[in-house]
Amino acid sequence: VIARVGSDEIGLDPMGLNETDSFVVLKPHSEWRGNKDFVVNALRKVLEGLPGIQSSFTQPIEMRVSEMLTGARGDLAVKIFGPDTATLADLAGQIQHTLSGIRGASEVLTVANDNVDYLQLDIDRTAAGRFGMPVDQMEDALRAQVEGMRAGIVADGQKRVPIVIRGDESLRSDPARFADLQLRTPGGILARVSDMAQVNRTEGPVKLDHENGSRFALVQAFVSGRDLVGYVDEARTAVNAKIKLPPGYRIVWGGQFENQQRASARLMMVIPVALLLIFFVLLGTLRSLRASAVILLNIPFAMVGGIVSLWASGQYLSAPASVGFIALLGIAVLNGLVLVAYFRQLRTEGLPMGEAVRLGAERRLRPVLMTASITAFGLVPLLFASGPGSEIQRPLAIVVIGGLITSTLLTLVLLPILFERFGEGAEEAVND
Repeated sequence: VIARVGSDEIGLDPMGLNETDSFVVLKPHSEWRGNKDFVVNALRKVLEGLPGIQSSFTQPIEMRVSEMLTGARGDLAVKIFGPDTATLADLAGQIQHTLSGIRGASEVLTVANDNVDYLQLDIDRTAAGRFGMPVDQMEDALRAQVEGMRAGIVADGQKRVPIVIRGDESLRSDPARFADLQLRTPGGILARVSDMAQVNRTEGPVKLDHENGSRFALVQAFVSGRDLVGYVDEARTAVNAKIKLPPGYRIVWGGQFENQQRASARLMMVIPVALLLIFFVLLGTLRSLRASAVILLNIPFAMVGGIVSLWASGQYLSAPASVGFIALLGIAVLNGLVLVAYFRQLRTEGLPMGEAVRLGAERRLRPVLMTASITAFGLVPLLFASGPGSEIQRPLAIVVIGGLITSTLLTLVLLPILFERFGEGAEEAVND
């Protein structure tokens, strides 16, 4: 286990200085006693009893991508915007409690309602004036004692080491000694800090977050065991019902949920465009509106199997699963085209509708089965994958394989019936 505290040197890391990333290097997968969920749950049980620690579990690349895109590493990030720190902390605590009670929440974190000890210094300007100490000089002297003052740089080869002068470590840990610290005024008088200021212990927020000039509190939720969209929908309903926002406060829902929403919006544009392009290609190839429409009826056949396979396997409609549906539509349309094109060829040779459909289904049985089986067998390794990236590969394979099963069966059974009833020349065949 390797721990890294604080943010990086370039200033783009949204981590606070009080946060720690602990990287756990795992043994080879063959030596695990269970799967990834088993390992995470075991780590979660160990950390539950540690006081003062709020833990969350992610992976390095996933964490960095989430932080760069949304500023938060959680699956769901709820930002409460408003002016008052105490009100934000209260609202964040209420939302944290509400989200924790929704099924699927593995960790719900917020630091908005946490406090830390501060040493507060209130300078008495009148007293400082009696000693002849300007307030700005007093502030600079005390800042140098606590934070340090840069006095130069030492060059050691290619390394440049800054020289910092500051007070003893005990000044930062002992308020009484800090209050008794003596300062020299410009007039040469020695005066204690307590003679010119009040030094008190007080509590305050862990950190203050701002976005676009507005103060906000952040609540992060990690979801496991259910789909993220369903969890967010239920969370929104619960928060709207239980929490009343004061005037001037608003809630913004983000995190990985934002990425999912963007991907869904793109797919809602891509899928209709893909179907239209397929239809126009079929229409240009077959030059028949009826034949093209009959082939497109294969799409519902394929969708049924994909949806049922997702439900049976416990997977969710994610972006990889949606890509699997797009690939599945192409294969289903190809199989339908193989059958319908041969039906039309037999009809042009003079065969009656019923004979053309029966003979065409028999002769094109092998090509249709070969196309479907080769694709399905090629995706079987992805179906049983368990290594890195398997969470993306498995939903795609499940959708395509499940959809091919129903698409192939229904194509060979229902498509010939539909073509015989609604295909070209169907009215003449019925009249005969």
